[in-house]
Amino acid sequence: MGTHRFSKIIYAKKGSPAYLSSPAVTDVPKGCFSVYVGESKRKRYIVPLSYLKHPSFQTLLNLSEEEFGYAHPMGGLTFPCKEETFIEVMHNIHLTLSP
Repeated sequence: MGTHRFSKIIYAKKGSPAYLSSPAVTDVPKGCFSVYVGESKRKRYIVPLSYLKHPSFQTLLNLSEEEFGYAHPMGGLTFPCKEETFIEVMHNIHLTLSP
């Protein structure tokens, strides 16, 4: 993993509609939604709506439902996985959905 993969995420943030970390609640662009990721300390990410139907994202949704049901501790959709795992899944989804 390392910082090399993370630098690709920052680049994707600037160049294409991918996933990105964001602290503000009101900055979700049209066609996107936010999720919280992490096992203990949660970080907020912006994700394109197009990712919702992807099988890998569906797996994350199922894990979230198993862990939290419909009562998410952050007041929003929360994925109980390592941030690195989430970033890798988002990167793979981005690669499979890119033309």
